[in-house]
Amino acid sequence: MGTIKLKNIRVFAYHGCLDEEGKIGSDYRVDLSVKGDLSHSSKTDALADTIDYVHLNKIVKEEMAIRSKLLENVAERIINRTLEEILLVQKVKVEVSKINPPIGGNVAMVTVSRSKSR
Repeated sequence: MGTIKLKNIRVFAYHGCLDEEGKIGSDYRVDLSVKGDLSHSSKTDALADTIDYVHLNKIVKEEMAIRSKLLENVAERIINRTLEEILLVQKVKVEVSKINPPIGGNVAMVTVSRSKSR
């Protein structure tokens, strides 16, 4: 078993319950961690035998581009696509953070964390 992590994927998106959030957008940070058997690829040195982090990044960017009211919804979509499209992934954990959320206080970010295993 091995782990591949994509840390601090920066995305501009339009999530949130407020109408203004859908119009002006906000900065987001996504952290993704996947676990799977990397023993074969460590021997073959072949991209086809591993979990491709370029593919993982593509999933994150595409799902972040789809507007949702809740970060929980975005996180769930990222998890489901990862498990559907990359069969080597046995467990996925995602953290979706809204940077400087409009909550009437000095808060650096709000984060929703979700994980799922096969």
